[in-house]
Formats: sequence, structure tokens, C-alpha cells
Amino acid sequence: MSKKLKHRNIIFYKNYFSEFFITQTDKVKNKIIWTFELIEEIPRVPETYLKHIENTDGLYEIRVQSGKNIYRIFCFFDKGKLIVLANAFYKKTQKTPKKEIKKALKIKEEYYNEKK
Repeated sequence: MSKKLKHRNIIFYKNYFSEFFITQTDKVKNKIIWTFELIEEIPRVPETYLKHIENTDGLYEIRVQSGKNIYRIFCFFDKGKLIVLANAFYKKTQKTPKKEIKKALKIKEEYYNEKK
């Protein structure tokens, strides 16, 4: 079996994302994993799957849809090809809740402070 070239690597930071992930159904987990693999392997990721959050300094959302359910996983880049996962949530409304964005920005700040 040939090893696929990775354009990016996704890592979990602490347990912010994994706490969300373990509570999901197998169907949703599989869709999240499929989306992660797509993001790691294709050179240009469509906004359907990875989108910059407007008015933030480098915060992105990984977009996962399973049936009618929509999930968002916040992330940010470290050294270009490394994607660090922050928090995630089940999206119930059109607008992304501000408190979720604030939480993700806090996680990003914590990550970079620990790296210093």
C-alpha cells in the first residue's frame, strides 16, 4: 500500500477536541476522520471543509456535515503545515456562537504561550 503524501498534519492540543469527539456517534466520528484525512492530503482545501473565521487572527473552522447535522472544529496553523485542533461544537444556528470563537482564541493563545 502506498503512503499518501500529506500536505498538512493535524494534531490534538490537550483534550479540548477529544472530549467532544468521544461523545459523538460512530457515523459522526467517521465523517470527522474522513474530513481530517481530506484536509491533510489535498493541496488546496475547499472552504466547504476548512474556512478562515472572519475578523480573527488566524482562526479557522473545520466544517463537518453528517446528514442534516453540522459540526464545527476550530483550529489554527503552527509553522504552516501543522494544524492544531481547539474546541468543537454541534452547530444549531446559522451564526457561529461568539462564545465558541472566544474559547477557541483563548486555546490558541494558551498554545502559543506554552510554546514560549
